[in-house]
Amino acid sequence: MKALILANGELYKPDVLRGRIRAETFDLVLGADGGARYAYTLNVTLDAIIGDLDSLSDLEEQDIGNTEFVSHPSGKDETDLELALLYAKEQGANQIVMVGVMGGRMDMTIANILLITHASLSSCRIEVWHGEQTGWVIKPPGEDISGYPGDTVSLMPLSGDASGITTKGLKYSLKDEDLTFGSARGISNLLEEPSVHIKLSEGFLLAIHTPGRS
Repeated sequence: MKALILANGELYKPDVLRGRIRAETFDLVLGADGGARYAYTLNVTLDAIIGDLDSLSDLEEQDIGNTEFVSHPSGKDETDLELALLYAKEQGANQIVMVGVMGGRMDMTIANILLITHASLSSCRIEVWHGEQTGWVIKPPGEDISGYPGDTVSLMPLSGDASGITTKGLKYSLKDEDLTFGSARGISNLLEEPSVHIKLSEGFLLAIHTPGRS
């Protein structure tokens, strides 16, 4: 089951996102509170709005008559996006795409990105779409990345060092090497083949794929 979540950040390149969303089939579309206002822009119909619902004034002119409201107190421990992710999993989603994740607040942007490593969501494939860019987590034993030669791929360790990394098909290869948490060594690599393989023994890698050379 595949879910789309609209977060309350900035919607980067909405025309590109509309095309990407149109090319997919989503079984569940959720608005993380104020992120619901992007439904009209992205031409999607919301199944539910999750959060403390303090941004509903932005939705007055949108057609949300059949949308479910899942309300939480404003003094909650979780962010609205975190609650939306957990709700999607509860509904059976094992693939989740998030848009509108980045914005003007640095703390919220970082927190939103780190949610893809949430322990309760470890069984889900979670992607962040930012215009044409895609971010996700690579876990052991690794996986393939598809694209076009010349595309940019960055690999950044999350929650500690990542070890036993071997890459095949990238311009700057790694052979059973480590990437240290906090180091920028894995930034701005390039695809040399339409499909590359990333092997990983331990840790998590945040992968970001950008079509074309960035």
